[in-house]
Amino acid sequence: MFLLRLISATKSKPTTTNFPHLLTSHFSTSFLITKTPKKFKKKRKKPESHRTKLVQTQPNIIPHFEQILNKDSHFRFLMKTKQLLSKQPHQILPLDDAGKLHQQLGFPRGRKVTKFINNHTLLFESYRHDNDKIWIGFTPLMEKLLEEEKRVLYQMEADRVNVVRKLLMMSVNKRVPLSKIYHNRILFGIGEDFRDRIRDYPEYFRVVVEEDGKRVIELVKWDPLLAVSALEREFLNDEEKVKRAFKWPLKHGKALDLDVEEERKLTMLNTLPLVSPYSDGSGLDLWTLEAEKYRVGLIHEFLSLTLEKRAYIHNIVEFKEEFSLTRHTYQMLQKQPRTFYLAGTEMNWCVFLKDAYGEDGSLIHKDPLVLFNEKLYKYADMKKSEPGDEFE
Repeated sequence: MFLLRLISATKSKPTTTNFPHLLTSHFSTSFLITKTPKKFKKKRKKPESHRTKLVQTQPNIIPHFEQILNKDSHFRFLMKTKQLLSKQPHQILPLDDAGKLHQQLGFPRGRKVTKFINNHTLLFESYRHDNDKIWIGFTPLMEKLLEEEKRVLYQMEADRVNVVRKLLMMSVNKRVPLSKIYHNRILFGIGEDFRDRIRDYPEYFRVVVEEDGKRVIELVKWDPLLAVSALEREFLNDEEKVKRAFKWPLKHGKALDLDVEEERKLTMLNTLPLVSPYSDGSGLDLWTLEAEKYRVGLIHEFLSLTLEKRAYIHNIVEFKEEFSLTRHTYQMLQKQPRTFYLAGTEMNWCVFLKDAYGEDGSLIHKDPLVLFNEKLYKYADMKKSEPGDEFE
C-alpha cells in the first residue's frame, strides 16, 4: 500500500514543464553586476615583439656594443645608397625612382628620401635636369672618397683573396655558391667587382656553373699554412687566454661532490682540446660535445675573418649548409659569454668577438677599410666642411 501511495503522489507532483510560471521569480536581479566592467578589468600585457625585444637584459648589457648597432642604423641609408648609386651607369638616380626604393636605400617606407639626403649634404646632392626632373647623385667630395676607397680595396686585394680561400677551406665540400660570398662582401671588405676579379686567381679558385645556372666557387688547392685558426695562433702567444675562451662544464659534475678547484680542472679537461674549424665537421655526430666545439670554433674563425669582428644572424645563417650549423646556433653562442657578446633584438641579433674590442668599444686592430669607413662617417655627419679638411 505504501508503494502505491508513493507512486500516486509522484504522478500528481507538478512539474516546471506543466507550470512555466513557477520559473518566474517575484524579485528582479537586474541590478546585480554579473560582468566586470572593462575599466576594472586587468589588462593583459602584450608579449613584446621579437623585432623590439632585446637579446640582452640588465645587468648583462654592454652599452658600447649596443651603440655600435645604433651606428649601423644611423648610417644604413648612407651605406645602402652609396652601393646602389655606385652601380648606376652615371651614378645618378631619378628622385621619383629613389622614393620607391625604400628597402634598397635603407629608409622606412612612407618617408621622403629627400629628408635622408639632407642628412648627408656633404656626400649626396639633388639637382634638376633639363627635362625638369629632379635627380640625386654624389657630391664632388663623395666622388673623391670613392676613389680613395678603390685604392684601399686594391691594396688589400691579396688579403681578401686569402679570406675567400679560408672560407672555402672551412666549408664542407670546399665549395661555396658565388652569390653567398657576394651578398656578404661588405662584411669581409670584398670589392663589388669580386665576381669578375676571381678569374685572375686560377691557382686558387675555380668557378663551376651547375645545371640550374648557379655559379659555385671551388678551392683549387689546400694550403696548410692558411689552415691555422686565429685561436691556434693566439694559443702560441697566450695559452691561458685561449683556455679561458670557452667553457663546457662537466655534465652531472655536482653529483661527484667535487670542490671548486677539482671541478675547474675537470671542466678544463672537458673544454680542451678544441676542434679545428678547418677539420671536416660534417661527419661528427650532431649533438656531441666534439660537434659543438667544432661549430663554436668555426663561428669564432668566421668572425675573425670579418672587417669588424662581428656579424649579424643573416650573415651567419647564409652559410648554414656550408658550415654544418644547426638552428640552435643562438643558444650555443649564449653559453659562451666569455668570448661572444650577442646584441640587438631577437629578430636581428649580432654577435661580437669580445676580445677584438677595447674597453671603450673600439676595435683594437683596425683594417684600412675600417679606417676609411670611419672617415666616411665623419663627413656624413657634417653639414659643411671645416677649414683644414683634406677634401675641402
